[in-house]
Amino acid sequence: MTFERGWPALGAAALSGALAAFGQQPYNVSLAMVAGMAVVVWLTAGRLTPWQAALTGWAFGLGYFMHALQWIVSPFMVDVARHGWMAPFALVFLAGGLAFFWGGAFWLARRLSRQPVLWGLILTWPAAEMLRAYIFTGFPWAMPSQILVDRLLGQGLAWVGPHGMNVVLVAASVALASCAVPRLRTKVTYLRDAMLGIVLVVAVLPVSRSEAPMTDHIVRLIQPNAAQRDKWDPDKIPVFFDRQLQLSAAPPIEGNAPPDLVLWSETAIPWVLDLAGSSLSEIANAAGAANVALGVQRRDMVNYYNSMIVLGTQGEVTQTYDKHHLVPFGEYMPFAGLMARFEIFGLAQRARGGYASGPGPTLLDFGKLGRALPLICYEAVFAQDVNSTPQRPDFLIQITNDAWFGKAAGPRQHLAQARMRAIEQGLPLARSANTGVSAMIDPYGRITASIPLNTPGFVDATLAQPLPPTIYSRTKDWPALFVLLGGLLIVTIGGWQRAKRLNH
Repeated sequence: MTFERGWPALGAAALSGALAAFGQQPYNVSLAMVAGMAVVVWLTAGRLTPWQAALTGWAFGLGYFMHALQWIVSPFMVDVARHGWMAPFALVFLAGGLAFFWGGAFWLARRLSRQPVLWGLILTWPAAEMLRAYIFTGFPWAMPSQILVDRLLGQGLAWVGPHGMNVVLVAASVALASCAVPRLRTKVTYLRDAMLGIVLVVAVLPVSRSEAPMTDHIVRLIQPNAAQRDKWDPDKIPVFFDRQLQLSAAPPIEGNAPPDLVLWSETAIPWVLDLAGSSLSEIANAAGAANVALGVQRRDMVNYYNSMIVLGTQGEVTQTYDKHHLVPFGEYMPFAGLMARFEIFGLAQRARGGYASGPGPTLLDFGKLGRALPLICYEAVFAQDVNSTPQRPDFLIQITNDAWFGKAAGPRQHLAQARMRAIEQGLPLARSANTGVSAMIDPYGRITASIPLNTPGFVDATLAQPLPPTIYSRTKDWPALFVLLGGLLIVTIGGWQRAKRLNH
């Protein structure tokens, strides 16, 4: 029996979407995602029109994104009097808007398929996710393949990237749903059963525990744990700055070697770079012989930038990177001039006009540690940004201020995305987050050292060696794009030919 139309079907679809979100952090129940996706595929089996299928897919997406992205209300709670009223609208409109991508995938799948089960979803759903990752500056947060970072199947990210793994997950879900459709139950082949079983088992198995090869280099990760509502409080600024100095100057733990690099988080100091004065020398002195990389705001004659700087041992700025992929509605406002008339500004922008974008990805040279690709906060969400570096780095660096993202799901989901980038590139990643989770990640996406969420402290972590370039780092998203577009073209042409035969 299937729900073909009406409110019961939509309610069931929304509930299955909420179930699927348990696959994401902080729950990390990967099979919940596959089960939820299979349920909504089963709900669309039958004689639904394309628009009924679209509405069912949209309801599933609404339930999924409402649950997975519930942390989005947290930034509006920092200044409740000013922004609190926006929080429920932000969640509903964001979830509803993202759900349109999935609704469109279900609409197209029904248009392309005459089968009870929408096999076309294997192409249309990952295609919708790829579109979501790129269009309107992109927002691929809570992508289905994000659930795989702790699973053996997640190592496939190094081969086919996040969009290729979306194809695998959707295919498994569609195959699972087909087993529950009476008309198809006896037609499910042994080969399909075997492939489905392998995918589901591998989706549960953890990553191999074999250790990644390590270097002799130590990176100290600093986590000051400055709550967002306190971070810019004049009375508390000295507390957080002194805490970071003390953490940087602390002796190595358990007889470890002194750090080669000390990593502070995004906007780690409250002063604009040209007004930082003696604070940079204090930071360098606290770090001793180690270089320091930290987040800071800087400005030129025209613009403000969200930046990362590297300090020499005397406190001099030796390298600078300006964030280029900014957060809309956070670091800048679309249609800024119009919005400013209504006194509406980005939540995180420190200048009235918002931040300006930097020129793009670049590498920072850390001497014997090698070259690193810097990622500031949101930039680690985008596989394509990491893929667009001019040359392959030796490791990745992410600095972030996840205090904006609440105390549970948001920071942990952001960490999962950083781990995806490490797997995709076969590179270690050093991550310093203001309130956590700060972590050292090996090239297989495993956390080798970390500081718990919402806890001040530091950790001295050994930097892993990079693996050979992965297939995905060489081919990027092009194979997935060609497969999806080619598959859609073949299915479309086949549908036209069937229609012609029926008409004749």
